[in-house]
Amino acid sequence: MSPATSAPAATAASPPRPRQVRPVSLEAVASAIGLPAPAPAGVSGVSVSGVTLRASDVRPGDLFAALPGSRAHGADFAAQALAAGAAAVFTDAAGAARPGHGRVPVLVHPRPRAVLGSVAAHVYGDPTARLSVLGVTGTSGKTTVAHLVEAGLAAAARPAGVVGTVGTRIAGHKVPSALTTPEAPDLQALFAVMAEQGVTDVAMEVSSHALALYRVSGTRFTVAAFTNLSRDHLDFHHSMDEYFEAKAALFDGRAEHNVICVDDEWGRRLAEGTPGAVTVATTGEADWWAVGRAVDADGGQSFTAVTPDGTELEVGLRLPGAFNVANALVALASLDAVGVPAATAAAGFADLAVPGRMQRIEEGQPFLAVVDYAHKPGAVAALLDALRPQVPGRLIVVLGSGGDRDRGKRPTMGAVAAGRAEVLIVTDDNPRSEDPAAIRAEMIAGAEAGPGHGEIVEIGDRQAAIAAAVARAQPGDAVVVAGKGHETGQEVRGVKHPFDDAVELASALRGSGGSASGGSASRGSASRGTAPR
Repeated sequence: MSPATSAPAATAASPPRPRQVRPVSLEAVASAIGLPAPAPAGVSGVSVSGVTLRASDVRPGDLFAALPGSRAHGADFAAQALAAGAAAVFTDAAGAARPGHGRVPVLVHPRPRAVLGSVAAHVYGDPTARLSVLGVTGTSGKTTVAHLVEAGLAAAARPAGVVGTVGTRIAGHKVPSALTTPEAPDLQALFAVMAEQGVTDVAMEVSSHALALYRVSGTRFTVAAFTNLSRDHLDFHHSMDEYFEAKAALFDGRAEHNVICVDDEWGRRLAEGTPGAVTVATTGEADWWAVGRAVDADGGQSFTAVTPDGTELEVGLRLPGAFNVANALVALASLDAVGVPAATAAAGFADLAVPGRMQRIEEGQPFLAVVDYAHKPGAVAALLDALRPQVPGRLIVVLGSGGDRDRGKRPTMGAVAAGRAEVLIVTDDNPRSEDPAAIRAEMIAGAEAGPGHGEIVEIGDRQAAIAAAVARAQPGDAVVVAGKGHETGQEVRGVKHPFDDAVELASALRGSGGSASGGSASRGSASRGTAPR
């Protein structure tokens, strides 16, 4: 067996890799996925010490995964990968037929993406065999559950890693990340880094895209958890049933323990098809269920968790909303499955705040100001329904919808928000390549079509929209800026401009002097009037 070697230094933008790597022979890699010896014939003794599917990230000794894509084939970049030191290429028949492979061996598989995670896991020493991975999927709540799991692990003094939307952390330290679930080679390398740094458990968000695109293939899950399902990503999955099946793939037997929230019909359907699953619920009895929910004066909440053996446990959360009770139950049951006592986990939950999730912004103003990531109809409805009992005055909501994504949800987003808010300010989210005005028009059409809607205002500039919301607010109101949450950029025609809702809202609050003037909207806005409520 080849001795372990030190990996070459990564560039600042490169995904993390373990410091020590043990080269693996191509014959062993091929055998692991059922392939014959590498071609061209006669090449032997070649080993690889890393895997990547981006030619720009290739390091000497890497296996370059040249995958077919929607716009180009990865094999078109093989020459660049070889120039950077790739020792071999992994591709499909179409990729193997392209020029540019030089004299390096080529592994050919009919579905290279489907097994790439297994290839990377083999090269990096099967890192999740040394980790307890708690994966959580669902439309909403993944980030919050992952943070709750991390907090519970910390309370139990277990070094934790986190992989998710808000960022990747290794024992509390942030590392660069671009996707909710990284591509398969980057994910396996990340797991190897975590194991190398003494992490024992990983809280991981698992997106439907990651499941459909095999990014988690090769990952051993100790726990698979499900939160809920509502409309999202139908530009990718095409139907709710297809979206559900993508999520359900996490529960196909790959995890040792399955935890499923059965508060909605999709959770109940998933539980029925997952023998032995542990269920949680806030609306009825399950293996884990909640009773006695109470809202605190400061907007937090408490409830009693009833465990499978009938033990009752008091749980306090800074996070408001009934949906966060469900999230806490999912986290408790998941942590219980890996041996963290529920009382220990609950103690870790008590002071948790999650960036961009019901995040309060305080600048001395006499009204509530909140930033949240809600960017789909169900999440917007849950957010506003959770806030309503805490707000004696008006809900003033700033909301947009992303471009180049599911267009069908835009009218529903508008209707859901307008039907719950006294004032809805429709603004830009991430227009991407689309016309921002056209996106706003689709939202406004849905908002105006709904019965009993409040005032609808259009202000395209998001900074101006936030300022206008603050200017309108009176004591007892709530300003809710939704859709982007933790994000720190706004993408317009291929350019990501710096933009942070929390920063902008805080700035607007400071500019108002901590009080509300009740002034009118910014110049260039259009008011759509108010229907009876």
